[in-house]
Amino acid sequence: MVKALFYGLGTAAPLLIGAAVGLRWTLPKPLLASLMAFGSGTMIAAASSELFEPAFHQAGVWIAAAALFAGAGIYVVANHFIEAKLGAAAVGWALMLGTILDGVPENTALGVSLTSGGGLVLLVAVAVGNFPEAIGGAALMRDKHDFSPAAAFALWAATGAILVIVTVFGYTLSDNLSATHISAVQAFAGGATIAVLADSLMPEAYREGGWWVGLATAAGFLVAFVLAG
Repeated sequence: MVKALFYGLGTAAPLLIGAAVGLRWTLPKPLLASLMAFGSGTMIAAASSELFEPAFHQAGVWIAAAALFAGAGIYVVANHFIEAKLGAAAVGWALMLGTILDGVPENTALGVSLTSGGGLVLLVAVAVGNFPEAIGGAALMRDKHDFSPAAAFALWAATGAILVIVTVFGYTLSDNLSATHISAVQAFAGGATIAVLADSLMPEAYREGGWWVGLATAAGFLVAFVLAG
């Protein structure tokens, strides 16, 4: 239980730090883009090796694929709804939505994986991805949605608390879940992660940083891959 709480805090702390940085300072766009791209690279590695691959091998292609598309589909529909309501300036909300929609199954999968001694790569990937998401999302909420710093920070703090809770919940629930259920959670988290990267995080990194952010993405992938090895 203590280990699950520690891992949950490890994913939530970058949200709070990132939100505080984004609300307090305006980072150079190339730096923020590099952070987003690096986080994208780590999440690509984690989604494949820590989430979808074990689900694919345990549950088979049909169950893993169905859960993958469910995770991606729910995020895409919810993100489209926000953009339709708020327009192009909805990126800040979209990044928070992405943190919740991919973070809840990811942190649940993280808690579950702790029972088998895994989870380090996923922890690093989620933590590194959460930091730039919170910076960018909090700054956009402040600048384009007129949130007060206190209100925006409170929303990101609540998101962090949710991630801690679901990590502990996944850990305590793991003994009551079948291997197929665990695989479905993992694949769902992988699908949501891929959708967040494709719809929000990577396009925003490219817009802010330009063509060279591909190198930062590759660096993030390499770090996560080495940790997995």
